[in-house]
Amino acid sequence: MQFARSAVFRLLPLLTLLVLVLNTPATAQENFRPLFNGQDLSGWVLVNTPRETWSIQDGMLICSGRPTGELRTDRMYQNFILEVEWRHMVPGGNAGIFVWADDITSRGVPFHRSVEVQVLDHAYGQSKGHTTHGDIFPIHGAKMTPINGRGGSRAFPTEERAKASPEWNHYRIECRDGAISLAVNGSVVTRGTDASPRKGYICIESEGGTVHYRNLRIQELPDTPVDPEHVAVASRGFRSIYTGLNLQGWLPTAVGRQHWQAQDWTLNYDGQATVAADIVLLSQEAVAERCFLVDVRPGENCSSVTVAGHKITLEQLSGRDWVRLQLVTRSGQSTVFVNDKPVLQNVPAAQTAFSLAAEGSAQFANLYVRPAP
Repeated sequence: MQFARSAVFRLLPLLTLLVLVLNTPATAQENFRPLFNGQDLSGWVLVNTPRETWSIQDGMLICSGRPTGELRTDRMYQNFILEVEWRHMVPGGNAGIFVWADDITSRGVPFHRSVEVQVLDHAYGQSKGHTTHGDIFPIHGAKMTPINGRGGSRAFPTEERAKASPEWNHYRIECRDGAISLAVNGSVVTRGTDASPRKGYICIESEGGTVHYRNLRIQELPDTPVDPEHVAVASRGFRSIYTGLNLQGWLPTAVGRQHWQAQDWTLNYDGQATVAADIVLLSQEAVAERCFLVDVRPGENCSSVTVAGHKITLEQLSGRDWVRLQLVTRSGQSTVFVNDKPVLQNVPAAQTAFSLAAEGSAQFANLYVRPAP
């Protein structure tokens, strides 16, 4: 009997150690995997930012902040835990992490329909409408019910835990069945529920300031049944044909270059060119068997815009707000859609290359191309 008791006592330290091991965070989190490999952009898609926006140094993903736009994952996620460390290198810097996002940006803005987790430096300032400690809010058609809201759809943090530039911050974002929570530097501070979409892409936002990211990793949780209305738009194969930094890929004339300007996420024409050749901005992209998407906002003196030789009048554009044009060319025939409604159908293709022009000033944005559906 005494031998049995002594054997148990000898085993107690081993049993205690086993219990501790089984309950350590490392074991509980063993299903995490890197979402960024620290070497290249494998697993990520350039949406409306060029490769120059993103650099890699010492295992960190560095965002220059120019132009405004996003980098997204190459696949969708529904239920997951995302962890990341970030720091702003410029006081007052602005950025964000989007979850459950569509494949490309929404009409007339450089951002996706999604739920945004704010990444904002203290020097940006705070107000009744926002904080710099981890707000969460739906954007551009997404929905979410905030916990600790202030009458709108934005969820506000219950504590002020974020650190100012250039210190590192740790975010833990947990997304389950349309509910989202954010832990800032070790404590959950912001939450929302009933989000839609609740399955989609994860995006990192570029918005003006240099930001460093490291130790970006994800733990996927089991999927649950989700209605199609709560699923973001899946990849349609679009790629951007405008850098937001310059006119690379476009062929303005020497004089036309004075009138066409790359201004962050918008491509602007001042409407002042007097020679027809200077009005047209010609892309190096061929038209045949392809679909082009471009958002347009006519200026006050604009009477029409022309896409690949097809003129669209102000009446067809329905005013001076942002509209989304799509040009689809198959077998030498083109169809032009304005906000998904056809305004020209099965007309002979006017040009072999894609081009933009306007009678009067206009802004263009969200320029994408893909094979014709």
